[in-house]
Amino acid sequence: MSVGDSTQQRIAALTKAFKVAAIQMASGPNVAGNLAEARRLVTNAAEAGAKLVVLPEFFAIMGMNERDKVAVREIPGNGPIQQFLSETARQHKIWLVGGSIPLAAGASDKVLNSCLVYDETGTQVGRYDKIHLFNLELGNETYNEAATIEAGRDVVVIDSPFGKIGLAICYDLRFPELFRAMTGVDIIILPSAFTATTGKMHWEPLVRARAIENLSYVIAAAQGGYHVNGRETHGHSMVVDPWGRVLDELPRGSGVVVAEINPSYQASLRKSLPALSHRVIYGC
Repeated sequence: MSVGDSTQQRIAALTKAFKVAAIQMASGPNVAGNLAEARRLVTNAAEAGAKLVVLPEFFAIMGMNERDKVAVREIPGNGPIQQFLSETARQHKIWLVGGSIPLAAGASDKVLNSCLVYDETGTQVGRYDKIHLFNLELGNETYNEAATIEAGRDVVVIDSPFGKIGLAICYDLRFPELFRAMTGVDIIILPSAFTATTGKMHWEPLVRARAIENLSYVIAAAQGGYHVNGRETHGHSMVVDPWGRVLDELPRGSGVVVAEINPSYQASLRKSLPALSHRVIYGC
């Protein structure tokens, strides 16, 4: 095959529609049990034809307290959660986004909240460490992620057979400048565990806004339901198209959201409304 033939095949692949899936879970404190549930749901997604599958934030551990995730943190490249992700991607010949998992941080009492991406061979091809850490004091609800999570620093966009994929996690959703820094992004991946309180008013408007602003598809995979630790997460995993349409959604409980991404449709929207090229940088 010539270089020209290879390039033409790549261009053809990037214009062909394909299916993606967002996995929704209500994870608990038992890693093995969560992995078994994730395996079942990823299998369902693959059987539905999804080629790119996204798990929710901390899909493998929602502990009884915030320190439980520190106890199961893994060294990059080694551990049962990472092994599960690699083997599952290879088994189903899919690109699998491991929502987020706890990786060892610089401080021994903290973790990095890391989103890992595996290709169809089971090879890790991307990693993003959550930059914005959630902090809430509202009534009886108190969250302080910085107490157990070390913030990441780098914006991550990876090349894939599906176009350019930008990685973000949950609270990052509230910071549009992060997504503006994802130059040329085609698909935004957003594993989340939005609280029921904030999610009720903010989740869908923010997800749709990020899609519209960037004329990008958004695959938002969420925790959704009541957890053993007493926490309630909002759910409403969804896939949103570049025009802001919700293509599929799951309000509550474990399950799979499947939708089709059409790169040709996205390209036509960007041609008709070239807002990305109209961006003005203010100040200096």
